[in-house]
Amino acid sequence: MSESIETKKQIFEFIHGRFPQAEIGDSDDIFALGFVNSLFAMELVMFIEKTFGITVPNDELKIDNFRTVELMADLVGRQQVLA
Repeated sequence: MSESIETKKQIFEFIHGRFPQAEIGDSDDIFALGFVNSLFAMELVMFIEKTFGITVPNDELKIDNFRTVELMADLVGRQQVLA
């Protein structure tokens, strides 16, 4: 399984753990769908940092990096390359 697919899988599992009723695809905007509030947004950042062993720099803490599973996986990939 490719690293990107595994990253997406782990992100999906985290979201589904909190919102079992959520039926989302790679490119569905979880903010627009109403699944994310400010507390869950912070939990997402902490989950991504801990799970993937990265630190999300301040300039990457933009809502647009966390709107979709695909964008979050891209963010993880970028930060892992820099690590």
